[in-house]
Amino acid sequence: MMKSEVKRLYKNNVKLRIIGNRSRFSEKLRKAMTDAEELTKNNTGLHLSIAANYGGRMDITEATKVLCRRVAKGELNPENITDEMLQAELALSDLPEPDLLIRTGGEKRVSNFLLWQLAYAEYYFTDGYWPDFDKQALDKAIVSFSSRQRRFGKTGDQVNTQK
Repeated sequence: MMKSEVKRLYKNNVKLRIIGNRSRFSEKLRKAMTDAEELTKNNTGLHLSIAANYGGRMDITEATKVLCRRVAKGELNPENITDEMLQAELALSDLPEPDLLIRTGGEKRVSNFLLWQLAYAEYYFTDGYWPDFDKQALDKAIVSFSSRQRRFGKTGDQVNTQK
């Protein structure tokens, strides 16, 4: 089934990326994941990222390990480490941070998902479950999002004085 879906992605110019710790998957599945990413790596349309055995804490921890290795080699002074350097090592560092997180199923939490990247996202919670999330539900989420003031960690007054 995965091969036929990947062929559809390729045909429709979709670039696939699978993030997360693959070590717990079978060798056959890991190879299929790598092959799928390789086949679609040059596609320029939609970017589809699938989180499999992924956690935001793990993502931040792995990014930190990369910087620690650079420090240990003497390539980097710990005092020079910046947010941007850490962010550059995260799984989806080449993609923009999400503007909107839609959480279905009545849950009111992010569940260890994209913890760093969601810092300034707007959150939309709905009791409906994902399989039932249709165009009408998406429209409702977008209307809610469009009525908000994006502040990126600032107060409303700070945003208004910068205009």
